[in-house]
Amino acid sequence: MPENKKIEIRQLTAQDAPALQLPNEPFALHGRMIVTRGAAAWHAQFEETDSAATQTFPDEHYQFAEIAKNGFALGAFDQNKPVGLATYQEAFFKYLYLDDLKVNAAYRHQGIARRLIQEAAPAAKQRGYAGIYTVGQDNNIDACRFYLAAGFQIGGLNTCGYDHTQQEGKQDIYFYLDF
Repeated sequence: MPENKKIEIRQLTAQDAPALQLPNEPFALHGRMIVTRGAAAWHAQFEETDSAATQTFPDEHYQFAEIAKNGFALGAFDQNKPVGLATYQEAFFKYLYLDDLKVNAAYRHQGIARRLIQEAAPAAKQRGYAGIYTVGQDNNIDACRFYLAAGFQIGGLNTCGYDHTQQEGKQDIYFYLDF
């Protein structure tokens, strides 16, 4: 993955509020990550399908005041055009929560998402955090693979969160990155 060094990553200010409206774009649904727990560690395997299905999350309509009150956001900019966004929320334990991470499809596979995580580390450490955690859906295997490749470890699995919903059967995987 070639890194795009022309992309500027910066913590968003009130002047950058429009960058918080970066639209969500489709991602491929072509399998599941199957997580199991052994005696001392989590294990993952990937079950691929031939599906050409995609999913797009609803847009969030973030408000800068709310983001700043509960954490912070980093934006990725190509000549002041927002192309990536990471929102972080304060959390109770020693891991800062990565609530949202997205990069425009045309800019994916250039190291931007990884930089949006790496460049949050100083702010997280300053706030007393030992790492970052996030949650990924088991059917978003590209995201799951990305988090593992970026140094995150599986730290938990929620098998009940989607019960009684239209998404019944999905699972949430908790990923943790220590500094």
